[in-house]
Amino acid sequence: QVQLVESGGGLVTPGGSLNLSCVVSGTVDRMSAMGWYRQVPGKERETVAMWLSTGTIRYAGSVKGRFTLSRGSALNSVHLHSSNLRSEDTAVYYCVAIKQGERYWGQGTLVTVSS
Repeated sequence: QVQLVESGGGLVTPGGSLNLSCVVSGTVDRMSAMGWYRQVPGKERETVAMWLSTGTIRYAGSVKGRFTLSRGSALNSVHLHSSNLRSEDTAVYYCVAIKQGERYWGQGTLVTVSS
């Protein structure tokens, strides 16, 4: 069983920075992808950044150049450093891990960008 626990959400002013972390417990080998999605009420969940087992990291166009995804050295964690935050980045951010076609989600952490 795979479980994900996120941390690091909160309130930040426009232009500020925030770090989100996700720790994955359970069997983490053969993970095909790990990363972050986000969701605003009334809208579909959207990809923010994803690490793929090929070593590629993909970013949504709206965050490219502002957000950086990294994995922990033990490969059981994934971190999202976000900078130059905008009001439109306000959302619940979800960590996701994909293993053998199965998606595992964290509980979500709220990021609010507001002055």
